[in-house]
Amino acid sequence: MKRLILTICICFMVCLAHGQNTFQSAEELYRQGKFSAALQEYETALKDYPNDPFLYYNIGNCYFKMGSRGLAVANYYRAFRLAPRDKDIRHNLALTLEASGEKLVPAGVPVILHKAFFSLSSAELKGLVYVLFWAVCICVIICLLRRKWSVAFTVVCVIWLMSAGWLYFRLQQDNENRAVIAVPVAEIRSGPGTNFPASANIGQGHLVTILDDKDSWYEVVVSSQGLKGWIDKNALEKI
Repeated sequence: MKRLILTICICFMVCLAHGQNTFQSAEELYRQGKFSAALQEYETALKDYPNDPFLYYNIGNCYFKMGSRGLAVANYYRAFRLAPRDKDIRHNLALTLEASGEKLVPAGVPVILHKAFFSLSSAELKGLVYVLFWAVCICVIICLLRRKWSVAFTVVCVIWLMSAGWLYFRLQQDNENRAVIAVPVAEIRSGPGTNFPASANIGQGHLVTILDDKDSWYEVVVSSQGLKGWIDKNALEKI
């Protein structure tokens, strides 16, 4: 048993050291202005740490420096979903979206309300709702034993229901089939094919919602531009 524990600890330390070396190498390459090489290092590390928001953030920085604003937006957005409270991630996402003609905070929504809505990640909200659910169950048991409903039970129930509603709306947004224009200019056509006329051109970095797909085409809505049509799948990066 001791040998097994020792082996597990050694493996963990080796993996941790490997990850740290990869990050340091990527950061050094980035500081040297070798953004393409740094990007490769970060994307390699992402295979081992797929839920690390700061890897997506650094990948977004590399793409931004390389002039790929659309891919930068996609990766900043992935980082934002995992770590919505991080100021640097939020700042870079908002800045890159504005440069593309988009906004992180929808028109008419107070910034403070938007920040409050994204004060917790979806994973943190799920954990909160789970803990509150068991708190409600415990309160129910206590109230049944005492044969009296307490104010604490009502408060916990209200907080649980509010948190559950918060989680529901967050998951609704997270599950939207979002994508970003990843090429310098994408054509929006009236149908799924080059034989259909192009109705508009849209630049990289714009957010779209995917409605349908057919062959190598997506039907999308570009809310910020009031456009709807079909775009070649290769022109989009799904978030």
